[in-house]
Amino acid sequence: MLNILPEEVAEELKAKGVAAAKQFDEVTVMFTDFKDFTKVSEKLSPTELVEEIHTCFKAFDNIITKYNIEKIKTIGDSYMCVGGLPVKNLTHATDVVNAALEMQEFLTNYSRERILRGKETFEMRIGIHTGTVVAGIVGVKKFAYDIWGDTVNIASRMESSGEPGKVNISATTFEHVKNTFNCVYRGKISAKNKGDIEMYFVDKK
Repeated sequence: MLNILPEEVAEELKAKGVAAAKQFDEVTVMFTDFKDFTKVSEKLSPTELVEEIHTCFKAFDNIITKYNIEKIKTIGDSYMCVGGLPVKNLTHATDVVNAALEMQEFLTNYSRERILRGKETFEMRIGIHTGTVVAGIVGVKKFAYDIWGDTVNIASRMESSGEPGKVNISATTFEHVKNTFNCVYRGKISAKNKGDIEMYFVDKK
């Protein structure tokens, strides 16, 4: 159960038989997505494709574990995680941005190795936003811990509005990390169904 649910949620589920949905007023959500995934995947065998995704997602799992970030789910080639729940903390934005930078660094180094071997490589966009979510369990056969709210939608827009190799954050996240990271203001970028949103690219510390 601990492989699919946060420890606190699993314990509540075991003790009560149910786990109540909870609102978290401030968390930081990250989405990742590989550029031109379909095009690149057509050049790989099914086995190679699964192995490549597994290698990347395994590395991502290790990185977010280091920063106490909760993995929510993977959808195809997209990876979603959140900092600041189920145990609230004050470092969630910094933790998530640190993890995002390490993920990009991993993929850059891994791609460099694959290029030397004449293999196909992936590039990745990462988007991050900070705000309120509701978290809880859905389903009765295969439990799934998930999060909902506009924060999730905006984080997804941060990813799709980003650029390969970059970490794209909202103005809300920027306010939490501006004293820790060098950030480059991008201006207001049009985001699907969200209008113009202020965005920043994060550089290393």
